[in-house]
Amino acid sequence: MLTVAALYHFTRFEDPDALRPPLRALCDAEGVKGSLLLAREGINGTIAGPVAGIARVIGHLRALPGCAGLQWKESTAEKMPFGRMKVRLKREIVTMGRPEVDPTAAVGRYVEPAEWNALISAPDVAVIDTRNDYEVAIGTFEGAVDPGIGSFRDFPAWWEANRDRFHNKRVAMFCTGGIRCEKSTNYLLGLGEAEVFHLKGGILKYLEEMPEAESLWRGECFVFDQRVALTHGLEQGSHTLCHACRRPVSPDDRAAAEYEEGVSCPHCIGEFSEDDRARFRERQKQVELATTRGLRHLGAN
Repeated sequence: MLTVAALYHFTRFEDPDALRPPLRALCDAEGVKGSLLLAREGINGTIAGPVAGIARVIGHLRALPGCAGLQWKESTAEKMPFGRMKVRLKREIVTMGRPEVDPTAAVGRYVEPAEWNALISAPDVAVIDTRNDYEVAIGTFEGAVDPGIGSFRDFPAWWEANRDRFHNKRVAMFCTGGIRCEKSTNYLLGLGEAEVFHLKGGILKYLEEMPEAESLWRGECFVFDQRVALTHGLEQGSHTLCHACRRPVSPDDRAAAEYEEGVSCPHCIGEFSEDDRARFRERQKQVELATTRGLRHLGAN
């Protein structure tokens, strides 16, 4: 069994590029794979590997400047959910495109999973899902508002166009692990919103701690690795990924006539040309061939 660690931390890195080589070397030495993003504003990512390897990488990260308080959320995977290790330099560790936003200055009030149900059930609270539309489509909290955005960069424009809907409301926001809400709550505070809350640890922490019988979560939670989706107890869900459009597909989607593994699904059947599908079919043949040989074809990731 492998350990999967989802993490982020906002801090000031003067030279994030200099942090990449030793971090990548340590991950390779410990058999850790996944993706880590470094920027001047901090670090974000998900990694997987043996327990001892993950512990060493986390220890290395917490020793970086300003990262002693870095926290992470752990789950498990029966097989490696990543094909390689990537340590990349980015302008932002989660892209909002608003340079004035600074989560180290102020964020909304954290709400523990045990207290979340009571908050979002209150009649004067607007509950907003800050994730992308394809993530919301497979699961969200009961009664939550879906902004219908394709990218987190679109959230500020959506809020500015819809803020009057939430006049005299307290605002409670949530996302997968918490990182988007660090920025979205700071953004709302900067606009003068006073009553802003967010789910501490995100959906993942809620699904880990909240008994299913008491849960207000409906569906599954999309994750950015080969497990695709998680359910209560952080167990792997029923969704897989369409390797043509990269959207999650449900068992019903896979039973549809439009579904062809690696080639198309009901969500993207009209989005690609026949030439595209011919390429996808050839890629899928190579994936299947690699599988029969006991190898991992990176084109399937």
